[in-house]
Amino acid sequence: MPPERSQEPVGLPQVIAARPEFDPELKAGLAIVGGVFPPTITPDLIPFMRRSYASPPVHETLAGRDVEHREYEVEGHDADPVTVSVFRPARAAGPRPVVVYAHSGGLMFGDRFNALDLNIQWVEQIGAVLVTPEYRLAPEFRDPYAREDMYAVLEWTARNAEELGIDRRRIMVAGASAGAGLAGGLALASRDREGPAIVGQLLIYPMLDDRGTTVSTNQFDGVGVWDRVSNETGWSAALGEAYRTDAVSPYLAPARATDFSRLPPAYLDVGSAEIFRDEAIAYATNLWHAGGDAELHVWTGGFHAFDIFAPHTALAQGMLRTRFAWVEKLLAD
Repeated sequence: MPPERSQEPVGLPQVIAARPEFDPELKAGLAIVGGVFPPTITPDLIPFMRRSYASPPVHETLAGRDVEHREYEVEGHDADPVTVSVFRPARAAGPRPVVVYAHSGGLMFGDRFNALDLNIQWVEQIGAVLVTPEYRLAPEFRDPYAREDMYAVLEWTARNAEELGIDRRRIMVAGASAGAGLAGGLALASRDREGPAIVGQLLIYPMLDDRGTTVSTNQFDGVGVWDRVSNETGWSAALGEAYRTDAVSPYLAPARATDFSRLPPAYLDVGSAEIFRDEAIAYATNLWHAGGDAELHVWTGGFHAFDIFAPHTALAQGMLRTRFAWVEKLLAD
């Protein structure tokens, strides 16, 4: 018997014409972004995205930085090997806080070096250790591969704290977009499985809900970055026949959780002009209702991942400063 389909709200139109405007400075750069990251990603574009969204060689990103870089092979889901990159400050003394980071890419593309140029600031300026796994991608590896690869790496990180030079009491999970959904799933799974203690969860414009029922999901079709169709492509690739059924795990789609208690403090940031706006707001609300701690920032006129695609803009600079301040406070010595 097939899994039961989740009931969708009555009367919600598939596409909503009215939507928030893009920030003028951001809007000017959208045409350039579209050549690398088209607004609508269909299954036939996955090979193109794996090429266009690939990170530059890691040695280029690390050039001139006082950072140590090591590669490890870690047992992931089903004990298969997963490559993990670890970056640490070259001159830091004593056990350091650690960030276990899940990259973006809609669960279909991207790599462990995505956003490294930004995230390496946690290593350089805060003295944290950054752990970035090459979790396996859909549709070749459907759920539970990505989330269980990430959980295996979280456990490996805590288990090897002495070798990695980290402080088990200061483990933060983080991710962007689909990676933020995986990070939220790590917090849920670690609580439920009595796994490593997590001090905080950084959820950057998080992809949290496969059901696609929010107003913001349906406001953006063929515009911006990562529209409704792209979202459907990513979730369908990762979930297969389970997509939009009650069989979907909250460890992949954290919005499906029914218990939001006893979770670590969360930071969520999202643009007002992107599909993930409403699910980020709802997730923060669920954490508050359960007595938890959540800091939520909705950046007016921001499209998805504008900090990556337009980091020079005033809005992106504000987003990055505010996010960094929260991480710095959370991981402070």
